[in-house]
Amino acid sequence: MNSTENPVRIGVYVCHCGTNIAGFLDVAELAAFARGLPGVVVARDYKYMCSDPGQELIKQDIQEYRLNRVVVAACSPNLHETTFRNAAEAAGMNRFLVQIANIREQVSWVATDREEGMAKARSHIAAAVRRVAMHEALERQYVRITPRVLVVGGGIAGIQAALTLADAGREVILVERQPSIGGHMAMFDKTFPTLDCAACILTPKMTAVKEHPNIKLLTYSDVVSVEGSVGRYTARIRRRPRYIDEEACVGCMQCIEACVFTRPRFPNEFDQGLGYRKPVYVPFAQAVPPVPVIDPKTCLYLSRGKCTQTCVQACGERNAIRFDQTETIEEYEVGAIIVATGFKAFDPTPIRYYGYGKYPNVYTALEVERLLNAGGPTSGELVLRDGRTPKRVGIIHCVGSRDKNYHPYCSRVCCMYALKLAHLVKEHTGAEVYNFYIDIRAPGKGFEEFYNRVENEGVRFIRGKVADIRPASLVAASAEVAGGGNGQSDPPTATEAVQTATPATSPEAQPAQKPSAAPIEPLVVRVEDTLLGEVREIPLDMVILAIALEPQPDADEVRRLFGISCSTEGFFLEKHSKLAPVQTANDGVFLAGACQGPKDIPDTVAQASAAAAAALALIDAGHIELEPNIAWIDETMCSGCRTCISVCPYQAIRPDEERNIAVVDPALCKGCGTCVAACPSGAAKQYLFSYEQLDQELEGILSYV
Repeated sequence: MNSTENPVRIGVYVCHCGTNIAGFLDVAELAAFARGLPGVVVARDYKYMCSDPGQELIKQDIQEYRLNRVVVAACSPNLHETTFRNAAEAAGMNRFLVQIANIREQVSWVATDREEGMAKARSHIAAAVRRVAMHEALERQYVRITPRVLVVGGGIAGIQAALTLADAGREVILVERQPSIGGHMAMFDKTFPTLDCAACILTPKMTAVKEHPNIKLLTYSDVVSVEGSVGRYTARIRRRPRYIDEEACVGCMQCIEACVFTRPRFPNEFDQGLGYRKPVYVPFAQAVPPVPVIDPKTCLYLSRGKCTQTCVQACGERNAIRFDQTETIEEYEVGAIIVATGFKAFDPTPIRYYGYGKYPNVYTALEVERLLNAGGPTSGELVLRDGRTPKRVGIIHCVGSRDKNYHPYCSRVCCMYALKLAHLVKEHTGAEVYNFYIDIRAPGKGFEEFYNRVENEGVRFIRGKVADIRPASLVAASAEVAGGGNGQSDPPTATEAVQTATPATSPEAQPAQKPSAAPIEPLVVRVEDTLLGEVREIPLDMVILAIALEPQPDADEVRRLFGISCSTEGFFLEKHSKLAPVQTANDGVFLAGACQGPKDIPDTVAQASAAAAAALALIDAGHIELEPNIAWIDETMCSGCRTCISVCPYQAIRPDEERNIAVVDPALCKGCGTCVAACPSGAAKQYLFSYEQLDQELEGILSYV
């Protein structure tokens, strides 16, 4: 075996890993086997090689036995390769002359036969010994980090991350696709389990973002491309025209009042379509920035060119309305990126037996949040579309969650926000409230106490999954046919319920919900009560669906944009669920909030703070060390065919036109090896993965199988 140092002196260290390895493999026998391999000077086994005593053992042997190579037979290099490299370097050895033999994940955890497992472990150790003898003493390389962070998403996660970084003195670019920051939290009335006012908590943070000197807020904007690598990403951001100059606007809202549409006519997306807006509008009263936006699809001037422009006249000398605004692209160089793009509320329309979109008194939980909110379309008064106050309300849990037909995962927040809505509905209307649940999941701080509180308030809990929802008249007709005209229901029929109901508010007082001329017919929920062991039919004036949290519809596009991965559920995937919960496989890109998976507000804020801390640690270092296993081009062999350029997934290779060769940018290369495999002339090579090293590793594997 050839090497850069002669003679090769290798130390082999076999880890017990408690009983993870030693419980299945004979580690003492493996150490004895390693002592007989070529170039091995010393071989030992120890209970925990990654512990301080284990590392000290390696350091002492390097100095005492003058080792110039180290093999550690332990767990995955993803966990502790850096640990053992640091130990070797501390003892005066080049850190890249260390090789890991993974005998935990690849042997003891997967092998079923002990003898076969021992044979496989021996082959892994032999392969590592032969390979490390061919390693080269590489030098560390560093790149400068731009001290600026891009935060994508202006919900509570993005707001928290941006403020944490900005308060630490770092420059932040906060991008939000909607006209205002705030996200879903801005839509809520109260938050569980403390019933704090959502706006009271969120609005000060939104205002702090607007006023912070270290935060550049870009609303109504999208990230269209990201180039570069950790430390020096270049993000191109598309800024859509608001048709109102943010710098000139003072937020007087006179343009909205002066709009020729004397009454709002277009559904307000922020109010889930239950309220209306004009072509010039702000999504909600506390919007940040407090600047209106003009919808080009509904504005008469922008869509038809026929408006008298009364809004321009109302604006006067400020001249903030700019119908000549166009889409622009801005570029920013950043050192790190935090993705906080949030979630989408599940659309229950496909679950036909719930009748959403068919029956007007079936609502989603998010719609009810807007109805209960004082800034919502009914000013906080919970009324049906016919103006009546509901007397009997049912809340159905797990709509779209824990369902193999839609989303098999638990959305984590549904049980608790369903309990919150039960409390608020009862508080606002005094209605009789039913919760139809599979089981109640209340694992957070104060959650169990909140469940007990709601139960003591008289909310009824029925354990069972709702099978069907139908109008009361259809149920009554079916009962008459089945029972010869003597159909009855227990509890009292929905027909009786609607006859005794009295409208609390006139239909004209509620234009937002499109009031019907006649009272809306109540519904009957059919459910199997698994605690009583019987099927029940319960008449209700209003049904609320506790819908799931699901990934944003463009999650796959965003994944490709930032070079990250998605889990099987479609949420963005963290680097390691336990050890790196906010990092991603793409260095310098971090995750925060519900884009990584369903979570409540406290968990979202905690993760956003963690992501900000991780980004801060990165950019405060000033530089980052590059991975050593990058590709390089042998200029004497390169023919300039550019095959490597076309296959590189990181755009890390560029052509040198003068010399007609390819050149690798070490800051962009991730060491995937695609170019090495594709190069027809063999000019593309890779550190730590040379053909000689791989040949020796294969020979070691095959010699002991």
